[in-house]
Amino acid sequence: MGWRGISNGDLLDRAEADGFQLLIVADKNFQHQQNLKDRQIAILELWTNHRPTLENHFERIRGAAESATSGQLIVLDEQT
Repeated sequence: MGWRGISNGDLLDRAEADGFQLLIVADKNFQHQQNLKDRQIAILELWTNHRPTLENHFERIRGAAESATSGQLIVLDEQT
């Protein structure tokens, strides 16, 4: 896709322009670093990027991803 090295703000712009409906991040500061107002893309923030941990919570993550609506921010922590 050629997106390596672009800033988070540009990443959001490109993802929306290319028709993405959901962006999954493991950056707990993402929502504070970006202006998410008026965004069309949904953001799913995970508590970790550790793959084996995430694999153990796949059903929860998939459920959150499938329920995300346009412009929504969903924050999953290890307990929810």
